[in-house]
Amino acid sequence: MTSKRAPRRIFPKVSTMPRPQTEAAQYLDMYKLTVEKKRLQQELEYIDERRQRLCDRLAEINQQTENLDAQATVLRQPTQPIARPQGMSFAPTANVYLPERTTSAPDDYNTLMLDY
Repeated sequence: MTSKRAPRRIFPKVSTMPRPQTEAAQYLDMYKLTVEKKRLQQELEYIDERRQRLCDRLAEINQQTENLDAQATVLRQPTQPIARPQGMSFAPTANVYLPERTTSAPDDYNTLMLDY
């Protein structure tokens, strides 16, 4: 079982050595922020795509559930008798046909016992 951590605030990356206040340092900070912004936008796009796939799958599951429920409802209802043409009745009759049996039984039975 996987445990989920609570979402936490994402802090910006901190440099260990303070840089001198120069134009190059400002451009470096701008570059870092631009890279982070691009990464976050890509992550949001991925999350949106994943959310859309999940919503589509949930819609499919709901549709399949409704179809199965409709089929179960149809099967739950009593079936109507099927109209058959005249003379084709499959209802049971009083005619019973017993199999033919020989009246004489063999007198010698050989019994074999196997122990496992």
